[in-house]
Amino acid sequence: MRALKGLTVFSFGGLAYGLLEIIWRGQTHISMFFVGGLCFLLITLIDGAELFGGAILLEAPVCAFTVTAIELVSGLIVNVGMDLSVWDYSSLPLNLWGQICLPFSAMWLALSVPAIFAGRILGRVVFCEPLPDFRLLPPSGVPAER
Repeated sequence: MRALKGLTVFSFGGLAYGLLEIIWRGQTHISMFFVGGLCFLLITLIDGAELFGGAILLEAPVCAFTVTAIELVSGLIVNVGMDLSVWDYSSLPLNLWGQICLPFSAMWLALSVPAIFAGRILGRVVFCEPLPDFRLLPPSGVPAER
């Protein structure tokens, strides 16, 4: 069942990522299915680990950093190593080797929040998992003593 869930989450993320690219740039590349699938799978794992008490405002920066790191590695493989020129951010400010840039990292920060929600809802609808509490911030410390 875990493999089926992983494949479902990966596929959903790959399709969603490709669709976002088509909406944003008017085109996509098959490699983006794999990048998007991996990104969404890792976002759901980060959220499921509850490292931050399920607090979305703390998880989102970790997810955005993860997506940015995956884009850097995949860009170095696909754009530089394979010379496919799928994207080039070299004209954008604060870019690293034309593969990632601060403006898109900020966009991934904003998109991480709906991605976390989408992962939770996907788990509920497709796999009948309980829907976790939607918290912006972690629960406050230790309960008061009586």
